[in-house]
Amino acid sequence: MARSAQDADRFREREVRIVATAREIAEREGWAAVTVRRLSDAVGVSQPILYRHFAGGRDEIVARVVIQGYADLADAMRPSGRDDPADALPRLIASYLAFARAHPAVYEAMSTARTSVAFAASDTPAVLREGFGMLEQTVGGVDARDRTVRAELLWSLLHGTSQLAAHDRLDPRLDAVREGAIAELFTRA
Repeated sequence: MARSAQDADRFREREVRIVATAREIAEREGWAAVTVRRLSDAVGVSQPILYRHFAGGRDEIVARVVIQGYADLADAMRPSGRDDPADALPRLIASYLAFARAHPAVYEAMSTARTSVAFAASDTPAVLREGFGMLEQTVGGVDARDRTVRAELLWSLLHGTSQLAAHDRLDPRLDAVREGAIAELFTRA
């Protein structure tokens, strides 16, 4: 491998490590603990080197966490080839809520962090469009507009449910019943 290709690989590997470290710190201690100084120390690079990877500093790193979080959520929601189509909606609902529960800091960044990541725009990252497309496909509708509105409503309901659960406002013993009720709302004629 040529020297420049090796350098490019190391550069990409370091970026992945920086983003993963930001996620780990946030999950353990919250986003306030994620600073450029803390990240550079944890990854073992100087702050100027970290800025060479992420010129936008912490904000750019959080934006990368948001995009990676949506990629991970899409992976969690993606149906396998063996899934029964009748189970698609309940499985998507359960997968979404389980992801938000398992990764509270990442989900917080995905849903509330002010970042440069565009939503519902021509420059929305493909992985965000893919995840939203899964919602649209699963809830269906009479036309594209109806599918979009139904997907937005499902997303809103899942987000609200995940946030109430994260703040101990919902009885966890009712999770399965709640998930079934959400699915029923979107399967009624």
